[in-house]
Amino acid sequence: MSILSRHLIRAHLGPFFFAIFALTGLLFVNSITQRMEDLAGKGLGWEVLQEFLVLSIPHTFALTMPMAVLVSVLYAFGDLTSSNEVTAMKAGGVAPRSILVPMLWMGALAAATMFYFNDQVLPESNHRLKNLLVDINRKSPTLAIREQGWNRLDIADLGDVYHLFAETVDSRTNQMTTIEIVDRNNSQSPRWTYAAHGQMAFNDLKTDLYLTLYDGVSLELDNSQPGGFRQIGFRQQTIPLRGVGTTLDRQMEGSRGDREMTVAMLREESAARRRQIEEWQALARDRGVQAVMAAIGQPVDSAMAVSVESTKERARQTSIPRAPSYKDDVTRSAELGAKTQAGSIDQAKRQLSAYQVEIHKKFALSVACIIFVLVGGPLAMRFPRGGLGVTIAASSIIFAIYWAGLIGGEDLSERGLAPAALTMWAPNLLFGSLGLYLFLGMGRETTTARGGGLDEVLWRIRRAFDRRRRSRVGAEG
Repeated sequence: MSILSRHLIRAHLGPFFFAIFALTGLLFVNSITQRMEDLAGKGLGWEVLQEFLVLSIPHTFALTMPMAVLVSVLYAFGDLTSSNEVTAMKAGGVAPRSILVPMLWMGALAAATMFYFNDQVLPESNHRLKNLLVDINRKSPTLAIREQGWNRLDIADLGDVYHLFAETVDSRTNQMTTIEIVDRNNSQSPRWTYAAHGQMAFNDLKTDLYLTLYDGVSLELDNSQPGGFRQIGFRQQTIPLRGVGTTLDRQMEGSRGDREMTVAMLREESAARRRQIEEWQALARDRGVQAVMAAIGQPVDSAMAVSVESTKERARQTSIPRAPSYKDDVTRSAELGAKTQAGSIDQAKRQLSAYQVEIHKKFALSVACIIFVLVGGPLAMRFPRGGLGVTIAASSIIFAIYWAGLIGGEDLSERGLAPAALTMWAPNLLFGSLGLYLFLGMGRETTTARGGGLDEVLWRIRRAFDRRRRSRVGAEG
């Protein structure tokens, strides 16, 4: 590796690591904020929260890696150009395009790293995060009792609900005073329990809560007497509440979605969906042929006869009038079978589209690291004095357009309006064409007295509009 290549790489490493940490931190905080509802009031331990935070990072990193590449290239090349280092390289006989070559190799390395991450690390982390969130959503609310307020206690297994009020709660000793418990789980005889003081305690597994109450009374509605109550006083009473503990019950792993699969898994599932579609289409054709044969009086096979009997049974169950003839039965069977298979085929095609979208997205996001180098380098050299403002503005606009195209293309593909191979690669084709145009134009940059900053960007835009206006006026004249 030449001295020039090492210098260019070192100039990019600092902005790259700063951008990736800053962007990952910002998006990570935003992602955690959106998911706080899933964690609030669950009484989760630190190990569960730590697992949740760790598993949330890969999804954010998958977004910020291409962004960091773009930001670092824009900033570093802008800084090199503004400090006249690029001019010195040109004066030393270095071709302008060759300045970008080392960074293209680094972009290729980032693309390979990105693909491995998206294919191996991200699906597994998404799968584990989904399972964790499912387990958390199944968990009953936390038992962090608030004093001077009503606390809802859900019994996970039975579906029962208790409401607890305590005047004071000592979090160190679990002692409570002035307690009131409302039990409305039996609508025929609701119960109100009052106690002067009490104590909370868990079992060894931390799943069941025992409320030991002292010096109190229980009131229960007496249905034998209108408006009557049964009153039972006590010196000590223990109320077990099972299934309200703060431990998280981790279940077995569930099935994987399209964003939880590697490329190999996605291709395997895609092949399975294609086989299903072919089988259902063949079965639909066979049903149509059998219906036509029955209509012209030709014999049908035993499989079709069985289908006819099942059609009759479904007609009886759904109050559909039974067909008056065997031919009509066969036609009805073919019609219902075609509708059922059409729905199954449509569902399988949507799943196939989702799998294809995810496959192409993994490759497209990886190649974007090279595309952004190709776009960012020449763009930064054209506007070298824009500084951090141009870097932030340009990177935000480029990535917003890129991500909007990717999301829109994903929606089109999953709705079956366009192939995934086109929609997922369209943003790369757009910016790749722009980057190639800028790359081929390197060395022919023009400068202005405005210094190549944000004001020059605005000046270029105004000049383009002026040319268009003059050409329109000339055409009208």
